[in-house]
Amino acid sequence: MSEHITAAVVRSPGRLVREPDALAALLTAYHLCTEEEKGSPVTDATRLPPRYRAEIDDPRTAFADDTVLIAVEGGAAAGCLVVTAPAGGSAEIKRLWTDPARRGRGIASVLLREAVAHCADGGVATVRLSVWNWRTSAIALYERSGFRICASWDPRGDLVCMEHPVA
Repeated sequence: MSEHITAAVVRSPGRLVREPDALAALLTAYHLCTEEEKGSPVTDATRLPPRYRAEIDDPRTAFADDTVLIAVEGGAAAGCLVVTAPAGGSAEIKRLWTDPARRGRGIASVLLREAVAHCADGGVATVRLSVWNWRTSAIALYERSGFRICASWDPRGDLVCMEHPVA
């Protein structure tokens, strides 16, 4: 399944995001879905909170210090993931999203493997992430990928915090 999937590492702004429109489309879908799941559905990206609109409108600036992974399947952007710049020996995974029409093909697993390998190459000791507790299939994927639930660093009650030792 995942043998036809590649994950291209693109960085902003030092190396321009090669497909900013594709990334913006993936981020838009991610944020619209998340707002709907939180019970605050919005009709389009212009109604998203300003911090999310900033990611969509200008991912180069929004993720200037971070690493963006874009999974490509059949020449099209199929998923994305953001790894924050390391701080205090750890980095955080954010915005993991797979195009719903392409789910079940191992895209998210490829992105996670690439993210952990990227962190290991950068000397990061721990990769962490947070996920909404209703995203049970995502939590199961993270656990299969070596992440373990840990004490929360986020005050929002519906989040599950997870870590993966990289060393």
